[in-house]
Amino acid sequence: MPHDRLSAYLERVEKAVSGCRDAYVERYEEEIVTPERANLRVRIRFRNGCLLEINEAVIVKAETLAHLDYRYHCQDAAGNLLFRYDSTPHFPGLPNFPQHKHQGEGVVGASRPDISRVLNEAQSE
Repeated sequence: MPHDRLSAYLERVEKAVSGCRDAYVERYEEEIVTPERANLRVRIRFRNGCLLEINEAVIVKAETLAHLDYRYHCQDAAGNLLFRYDSTPHFPGLPNFPQHKHQGEGVVGASRPDISRVLNEAQSE
């Protein structure tokens, strides 16, 4: 049985995803690794052809939910990157390292956004 904080987070994500307008959820997978850890994989296709992939590894530490790793990747119907937030440590000079955002050809320092914000950003592309 997952920790209450983990369960609440997963329920919030599921509700946000199910509330997406003009979208089809191609994949929604919650993997409960331990009662305090889960991996989340979501793939959403929007009517305009955009694809959003959500990948998270979350854990409860000292009664607080933390993200071990994340990637929110959005591309257009032709496969061109629109944006990607991730925590891969390959841009050490950016603020908020290792968190950052890819925008087209550029990369900027950015904190991990809330899932609702990512969904809204993808829907507005």
